[in-house]
Amino acid sequence: MITVGARVLEAIRRHAWEAYPRECCGALIGRAADPEGRLRTVVAALPLENVERDEPERRYRIAAAGVLAAEGAARERGLDVVGFYHSHPGAPARPSAWDRDEAWPWYAYLIVTVRRGEAGEVLAWRLADDRSAFAAEAMSVEDAT
Repeated sequence: MITVGARVLEAIRRHAWEAYPRECCGALIGRAADPEGRLRTVVAALPLENVERDEPERRYRIAAAGVLAAEGAARERGLDVVGFYHSHPGAPARPSAWDRDEAWPWYAYLIVTVRRGEAGEVLAWRLADDRSAFAAEAMSVEDAT
């Protein structure tokens, strides 16, 4: 289960809209309530550069320096990187084979679909420990107060 603040979700959708027709990507900053990361709360989204050069409209890649910067930013707030997000321009918010090959177990992955420049559905996923497939992860959205 992953809980995401409404403002965080809106920031992710805005990033996806701004990056269109390229895929956007970023880190999910928050905390895990258990060591296995089964219960996570996301309190911030940190946009990162999509360094994919061959097909940035269909793929994303985060440089190691981007991951390190995200971890540092999270640590400064006493939090952790609990996952990553990216967009699928013109495609469903479901992981591709590329996404599976590039993902790591434990982390949450949010994917937002973007059609004709409009950011839409956001779904949460988690890669199996054996890296064989993604499973849908329940996501709740907390109202901003």
